[in-house]
Amino acid sequence: QVQLVESGGGLVQPGGSLRLSCAASGRIDNIDTMGWYRQVPGNYREMVALVTSGGHTVYSDNVKGRCTISRDNAENTVYLQLNNLNAADTGTYYCGFPITERGSPAMRWGQGTRVTVSS
Repeated sequence: QVQLVESGGGLVQPGGSLRLSCAASGRIDNIDTMGWYRQVPGNYREMVALVTSGGHTVYSDNVKGRCTISRDNAENTVYLQLNNLNAADTGTYYCGFPITERGSPAMRWGQGTRVTVSS
């Protein structure tokens, strides 16, 4: 089973940038869609950005224009570049991809990396 480890979070001032990394323990070139998701306490985990194996990307309206998701299949890593950060970007960011578990759709998640945007 491929495991995911996120890194790159931290405290950043409004207007700053961060690059998050998601390192997989195995090959990701056979995983069609990988994504980044954000969660704040008391809320559902919401999609931030997705990237397919063919390089097609999808972004949430909240980050469109200031966010870039990319994947390096040779390095088994997915990246999320976040620019012009604001307080609404605060949360724990998870990397994930869909799996089938006991015949039902599920998600494989990493442990998350926390991003705090504050002056």
